[in-house]
Amino acid sequence: MPPSSPTHPKLVIAHRGASAYLPEHTFVAKAYAHALGADCLEQDVVLTRDDIPVVFHDLVLEEVTDVADRFPGRQRTDGHWYVIDLDYAELQTLEVHERVVPASGTPVYAGRFHERLGFRIHSLEEELRFIRGLNRATGRQAGLYTEVKSPAWHREHGKDLSTAVLDTLARFGFRDREDAVWLQCFDFEEIRRLKNQLGCRLKLVQLIGENDWAESSTDYEQLRTAAGLAELSRYADGIGPWIAHVVTWPSRGASPRCSSLVSDAHAVGLAVHPYTFRSDDLPEHAPSGAAVHEALFTLAGVDGLFTDFTDVTLAWLKSQPELRR
Repeated sequence: MPPSSPTHPKLVIAHRGASAYLPEHTFVAKAYAHALGADCLEQDVVLTRDDIPVVFHDLVLEEVTDVADRFPGRQRTDGHWYVIDLDYAELQTLEVHERVVPASGTPVYAGRFHERLGFRIHSLEEELRFIRGLNRATGRQAGLYTEVKSPAWHREHGKDLSTAVLDTLARFGFRDREDAVWLQCFDFEEIRRLKNQLGCRLKLVQLIGENDWAESSTDYEQLRTAAGLAELSRYADGIGPWIAHVVTWPSRGASPRCSSLVSDAHAVGLAVHPYTFRSDDLPEHAPSGAAVHEALFTLAGVDGLFTDFTDVTLAWLKSQPELRR
């Protein structure tokens, strides 16, 4: 698979596939995102009990599957069913559905796809085969954007997720920086481990959250400083910040305010790909989806965007002649 070649200089990353329109990380969501024209398709990866890397966003299963019905009594004492506690064959018996609040079954996004049609969890290897098949059949090359989820937590459970992900990618020929893969992680120590200990030559992206999200032990506030970004640039090729780290709207009707994060990152050679644009969940006080795209791409100058709405982001970019050069 050659490197992705977008028709515009900004990368459009399909967040968990076309997740605005179909259940996240299902084959149909990936196929639709590919058809819509996404430059990259995202894969969140976690491990099963029998060490199979699967494409799934959460460590736990109940928000997007029927695990409580299929495996009553298999939850831990905290009330959660964990991917890592089930074998791959068991996971494949689950039905994947649109994200809900488990206690009530209330949809997180009411206007999205809520039919139950037997969608399934699949492995990272199957996803790579699927995307390879789409690229060959259509002639349009979509790249990969793969996340190593909670690697320290996996190691606490005796599993090395990063090695499993790298091995799988390598079997499909993805080994070098020039390949159409971005490999991302919230854990700065894991980014350093990937680079220094595991010899990863793929493009690496440091995801940036809020410290109170407890995504990892990383101090994200420090990482967003000029000094933190300079240190990060020794290991990574880009950052994936929350949109609110890049641009905010102080109040309704106010003009957007851009932080210095993008310019600081660019100053040390880091690309910036924020997450996540959602037409049905805009940043606080943002007046419209178009205003969000304008603030991110034109005012802040980001290099790409994670989006649930691939078509909306692509349509906005195509409407901007200066971004098509």
